[in-house]
Amino acid sequence: MKPLISRYPASRGRRPRTDRRGSAALEFALMTPILTTLFIGSVDAAQIYVAQLNLSSAVYAGVNYSLVNQSQATSTNGATLANAIATIVGNLNGSGSASGTIVVNNGPTVTFTNGTNTASGTASNADSYYCMTGSPGSWSWGTAQSSSISCGTNLPYAGKFVTITATVNVAPIIPGLNFVSGTLSQSIAVQVQ
Repeated sequence: MKPLISRYPASRGRRPRTDRRGSAALEFALMTPILTTLFIGSVDAAQIYVAQLNLSSAVYAGVNYSLVNQSQATSTNGATLANAIATIVGNLNGSGSASGTIVVNNGPTVTFTNGTNTASGTASNADSYYCMTGSPGSWSWGTAQSSSISCGTNLPYAGKFVTITATVNVAPIIPGLNFVSGTLSQSIAVQVQ
């Protein structure tokens, strides 16, 4: 008969072995919510970045259109120019999700929301020249001039301008986890003449 040999020999001065089965599953279970939150936050941040790029793209497409069609910044064609720019900017990459306002030389104005354009403004103002001042979102047209006169230090000469203001809403991937949400906006004034 064989002598009984213990599987776990008694060892003096050593720590007994511990059973680590299942510890990886426990660590994974503890880290999953943290890693998921970081992942969702990263995706939401990327979503805001892409939305800002798309908004800038749409606004600058409107700027390019206004420069190419600068001869339309008049009382007779200003409304058509404003409507065309609003359509370009408002259909943010074909989705119609942007909203905002286009003003052609303190005259013809088009407000756009969800792909719908609404015209307003005084068409005759588009024939004047202005010494525009201010900053994005708070433009000041100044006094209407009949010709391009000197404006002083802010602007060398009075001119004709198109202002483009556009906004787009950004919602989080998972409602309730408001890592990123709100409204992105961009406003620019371009001298066309």
